[in-house]
Amino acid sequence: MRGPLVLLGTVLLGGAVFFGVARYPGDAEVPEPAPVAATESAQPAEITMVSDIGASLPSVKVYKAPTCGCCGDWITHLREHGFEVEAVDTNEMMTIKAALGIAPAMGSCHTAEIGDYVIEGHVPAEAIADFMAQAPADAIGLTVPGMPVGSPGMEVDGMAADPYDVIQLGTDGSNSVFRSYR
Repeated sequence: MRGPLVLLGTVLLGGAVFFGVARYPGDAEVPEPAPVAATESAQPAEITMVSDIGASLPSVKVYKAPTCGCCGDWITHLREHGFEVEAVDTNEMMTIKAALGIAPAMGSCHTAEIGDYVIEGHVPAEAIADFMAQAPADAIGLTVPGMPVGSPGMEVDGMAADPYDVIQLGTDGSNSVFRSYR
């Protein structure tokens, strides 16, 4: 858990890195997921330990900015849930996101590769394990756009969690809600 001032610095730095770049050349307009109204009672869903699911999990390669604290916290979350993680510090996040098919509207601060899939942002370990077990042929991966408070790696003592959606990214450029956390 981190304090509000550290979180503010992390969000501002992450936002400057992510939102400071315009659109990738050639990107089609990607619709934003429907906004979700925040409520005081919103709580993150209870996370089942991935090891309890019994999934055979491939290793995860996470690309992140060298100074991003919330990325490190998300990596810790994955490791605590049974994933083997390789962290790669880089200042080329926009290039990596573009190469892996992440449109700016679907982006966050870190990008991971798991097998043939991409995982963008603060996606809970349980959602990743469920997605990998399904292995949908019509998807490139999952994303939690932005940096919602209360998502793994974005927990803040004394702050209510934001409701958020985990979005499945389709191979045809579509997106749909894979799981919601309220």
